[in-house]
Amino acid sequence: MTIQSMTNTKTHDIEATVEQIRRLEAAGCEIVRVAVPDEAAARAIGNIKERITIPLVVDIHFDYKLALTCIAAGCDKVRINPGNIGGEDRVKMVADACRAKGVPIRIGVNGGSLEKPLLAKYGGVTAEALVESAMGHIRLLEKFDFDQICVSMKSSSVPVTMAAYRLFSQQSDYPLHLGVTEAGTPKMGVLKSAIGIGGLLAQGIGDTFRVTLTADPIEEIYTARDILKAAGLRKDGPELISCPTCGRTRVNLIEMAKEVEQRLEGISTPITVAVMGCVVNGPGEASAADVGIAGGDGVGLLFRKGEIVKRVPQEQLVDELFELIKTL
Repeated sequence: MTIQSMTNTKTHDIEATVEQIRRLEAAGCEIVRVAVPDEAAARAIGNIKERITIPLVVDIHFDYKLALTCIAAGCDKVRINPGNIGGEDRVKMVADACRAKGVPIRIGVNGGSLEKPLLAKYGGVTAEALVESAMGHIRLLEKFDFDQICVSMKSSSVPVTMAAYRLFSQQSDYPLHLGVTEAGTPKMGVLKSAIGIGGLLAQGIGDTFRVTLTADPIEEIYTARDILKAAGLRKDGPELISCPTCGRTRVNLIEMAKEVEQRLEGISTPITVAVMGCVVNGPGEASAADVGIAGGDGVGLLFRKGEIVKRVPQEQLVDELFELIKTL
């Protein structure tokens, strides 16, 4: 499962675009997409490609000539909607150019730009409409002997998006790029993406994905990594587990958990760390954690794999935890 994001710089501004791509890669981005709205952006692709190390996807709408320019410049993938790129002759030219260079095409179906006949047929944006649109675009590319295809079917509705990907996966083996489009600001966008993308990943559906947030694209990468960890698909850096507090809690667990979370940001070791609110069942409930602490009334527990290492004064618990982490 590969993490993708998209720059929000002006693509013709090569310095700004390359700088952002490098930041995204450092955060964990594995494929990056850039918008190519005009000739200036298309002419920048070759220079950008030379200065980055992760695959570069170009996002093309309406003008097939921009796709041809980017393919010649060495892009790694072209994202188009064959329905808005022009007549079949233009789609054929893009497919031929991609085949010659070994460049795959992502068919990007979006709920906001579905064909009017499909909207009329299904009474709006539905999973069936998204899948039928994708299948139609696939047939068009296959007509021109092109099958290096990836498909996305994004909607701002989580249930519609999930249903579309499930339905498509029952009908086709083409790779799928997942995403909930226009998911919004991090407050709801993270939640929508976790449910929509994470839910599909947990069912074994999807090959690449992008979290879309109205925020710095770096936030998309952090969220994507968290989704993969939550879905059990990657163990990338530390994972914090903590209990929700209850009437037995005798420490300020919320602040303690926040402190541990902040200090874990500087650690890359793939470990599970537990912060529990009481010594009654803390080590037992968190026995799967590599290390952990359980708060008590003045004295807490430091434990490892569910086994108590020692009792520690409450104010020293967090420091002792990180001393133990250093030994792992």
